[in-house]
Amino acid sequence: MADAIGIIGGSGLYEMDGFQARKFHKVATPFGKPSDDILEGRLHNKTTFFLPRHARGHRLLPSEINYRANIYALKKLGVRNIIAVTAVGSLQSQYEPGHLVLVDQYIDRTKGIRKSSFFGEGIVGHIPLFHPTRRTMGAVVSTCARDLPIRLHQSGTYLCIEGPAFSTPAESVMNHDAGFAIIGMTGIPEAYLAREAGICYCSVAMVTDYDSWNEEEEYVNVESVMAVMRENVIHAKQLVSRTVAALQDKPECHCRQANKYAIMTDKKAYPKKTLAKLKLVLSE
Repeated sequence: MADAIGIIGGSGLYEMDGFQARKFHKVATPFGKPSDDILEGRLHNKTTFFLPRHARGHRLLPSEINYRANIYALKKLGVRNIIAVTAVGSLQSQYEPGHLVLVDQYIDRTKGIRKSSFFGEGIVGHIPLFHPTRRTMGAVVSTCARDLPIRLHQSGTYLCIEGPAFSTPAESVMNHDAGFAIIGMTGIPEAYLAREAGICYCSVAMVTDYDSWNEEEEYVNVESVMAVMRENVIHAKQLVSRTVAALQDKPECHCRQANKYAIMTDKKAYPKKTLAKLKLVLSE
């Protein structure tokens, strides 16, 4: 399973044609429990693991998600590439509800509540994030979307807020004027942790609403978000399935080597307990 593919998103994503489920895994990690049990199956003859980010039944707030445990658990299962599907609001008129966006940059406006790094406790690391998502995976997604009845934007900056409340109109107008593309609550630290763990990561964002900046549109609310998501998820499943079929593992990808030159701590000074926790993360 060394080339397994991980999919993070809603629990309904694994209900797609051709997916043959095998079993659920309860994965123990030194960072606590993942969001939920992880479902292993075969899709296009590839080992695929599905992890519901908010737990089955959507029981976890964005701030309650154990992002470190989620990424660690997938790494432990042999996942080398992650396709992440997430719902977002639009901050610009061209990103319409129903569209999909390939995220290529992030802005972090979370509040320090979330554990955002594997490093610490005696081992200091600074991961480079010039390209926080894997561009070649994005190219595969783009190719797979060509004849689907969807609009896929090739890039977009994801503004991550703490939540769980949606933005006020004042906040939303400010974010719109700043030029950010989309807004959500779960992109960070998920993408950054994947890079620390040496896992290639691609984020497909599903636009569900116009947040609160567009006076010509209804302000974002759960009812409108869920309505668009029900339509979006059909296309998202088709796109994910095609991407899994087309994706080829790239052992030489820079994502796999990101932590090689990131650690500043002298190896002789590594605390044994911390090293034991990070051994899997630091291994390729």
